[in-house]
Amino acid sequence: MRKAPATGADVVCFDLEDAVAPGRKDEARTAVRDVIADPDFAPDAEVCVRLTATDPAADLDALIGARTAEAASGDGSDDAEASPRLDAVMLPKVEGAERVERAAALCADRGLDPAVFALVETAGGVLDAEEIADADATDALIFGAEDLAADVGATRTDEGTEVLYAREHVVLAASAADVDALDTVYTDFSDTEGLREETAFALGLGYDGKLAIHPSQVDPINEAFTPDAEAIEWAERVLDARDEADREGRGVFSVDGEMVDAPLIAQAERIAERAAAAGLDRR
Repeated sequence: MRKAPATGADVVCFDLEDAVAPGRKDEARTAVRDVIADPDFAPDAEVCVRLTATDPAADLDALIGARTAEAASGDGSDDAEASPRLDAVMLPKVEGAERVERAAALCADRGLDPAVFALVETAGGVLDAEEIADADATDALIFGAEDLAADVGATRTDEGTEVLYAREHVVLAASAADVDALDTVYTDFSDTEGLREETAFALGLGYDGKLAIHPSQVDPINEAFTPDAEAIEWAERVLDARDEADREGRGVFSVDGEMVDAPLIAQAERIAERAAAAGLDRR
């Protein structure tokens, strides 16, 4: 757990859901709290905890502890410095907006305001994806192919056609609500080439990121979502030409002999955003 931030991931997620045997929940909660409340644990990555679907309130109470709850109430004690680092929470098997809003309310009641990642990984969740994405508290939708396949009785294949509709539906719902969309895990962490192909496909669908389940997966995923030099240069030319056209009052302009319209500008803006996130934006 303490080594996880060194992988280069943007978000480190400690899992209290599927990764923990039911009889060891308390032990897992204590282990997570010990890490995220340690003043020496200060990763550059965002710190997230995947809460249990059945009892998120118990998870939060165990994570923030009594001292943090008192500090959040404004008693002026020095215990506020011991507040655990919790930038985001991940909610499993979300169906309907109510689950998201309830989790956000549970956090607010405890003096927390984390980002909320909603996992869409059941048939009901896929059908409710637009409602979930539209919830005020939702910051990102995450597509979970493995649990979805189990839920509907589908057989997972390398091609992924059995979950393709759901995968596309989730990214469309996220885009319509202007929240991030994160793609499902690639379970074979020994197959780097397969991961690269799967990530490139997710990027082509419009996803903003992808889950990793092993340190070896982080670099290939980051590389796929980082624009190459040629794409960055093209985006910069488009955005520079757009700015010049705006100054001159022109609505039409061309770049590299190609007429540029709104979809190409949007594509250039997205490339520039990803380049900036990777520290490669030269504008």
